[in-house]
Amino acid sequence: MSHTPSIVERISSHTGGTPFSVEFYPPRNEKEEQRLWRAVRTFEQLHPAFVSLTYGAGGSTRDRTVRIAGQLAEETTLLPVAHLTAVGHSVDELRGLVGSYADRGIVNLLALRGDPPGDPLGQWVKHPEGVEYAEELVRMIRELGDFHVGVASFPEGHYRAQDLDHDTRYLVAKLKAGAEYSITQMFFDVEDYLRLRDRVVAADPIEGEKPIIPGILPITSLRQVRKIVELSGSQIPGWLDERLARAAGNGPEEDRAEVRKVGIELATEMCERLVAEGAPCLHFCTLNFARASQEVLTNLGMAPVPA
Repeated sequence: MSHTPSIVERISSHTGGTPFSVEFYPPRNEKEEQRLWRAVRTFEQLHPAFVSLTYGAGGSTRDRTVRIAGQLAEETTLLPVAHLTAVGHSVDELRGLVGSYADRGIVNLLALRGDPPGDPLGQWVKHPEGVEYAEELVRMIRELGDFHVGVASFPEGHYRAQDLDHDTRYLVAKLKAGAEYSITQMFFDVEDYLRLRDRVVAADPIEGEKPIIPGILPITSLRQVRKIVELSGSQIPGWLDERLARAAGNGPEEDRAEVRKVGIELATEMCERLVAEGAPCLHFCTLNFARASQEVLTNLGMAPVPA
């Protein structure tokens, strides 16, 4: 059987500049699924280091996530990372899921605590036979076989954490449990990412050597980004919200073209700074569209001009 590289192997062996990766989410219907595969085919031509596939709250997309991650592994040249969340699952179910991924040849998993279904910011309740923290999920996956595990990190601090130090301790614990890297929640101020990196190195220099991959969302709609940010418990900096609101205008409908222009410009500037600061990889939240991320990559000289 051919060796499937880990994410750390893949990004550290990349030559010619900073690698990039993309995140998809499981489609909810046939039309969305077609859109996902169009984006997949576009990105396949651009050679991302890896692609990640998210997992619906409380396991709502479980079968679809497993199926599509499997198709990505078997039918494309892409290296998939499948998300796995603790929320709403017993340990037995989680083990079964890891087995389902392994059956499809997927060895790269992202271990997440996950958001409560219905209200992502609502009270987090542990499954009676489940695990409480992502750190336990990392350990469990590592015990099940030769898997490579990543975790989430939070440049602004997780909204459930008491403070940034508390948040950093949780991240270090996940890394110590066997996680090889982390991917950050999307953020809009590069300083937040750089300070996160500094905090981890200060808390534990050994774990601080593991890659922290920045998550970037090229903004294409003000209404959409406000909703995404609200559900994730993070925030849009005031200066950026004002700039986007100006671009959106005062009409009944936002001026999507202007908002998009600002969003692409901001994402490009962020990526240039992240590359200059030595980010190990640029991870684009695509919302299953290729074009905005492709435009940013083109601006960075990392992709041909979109047709």
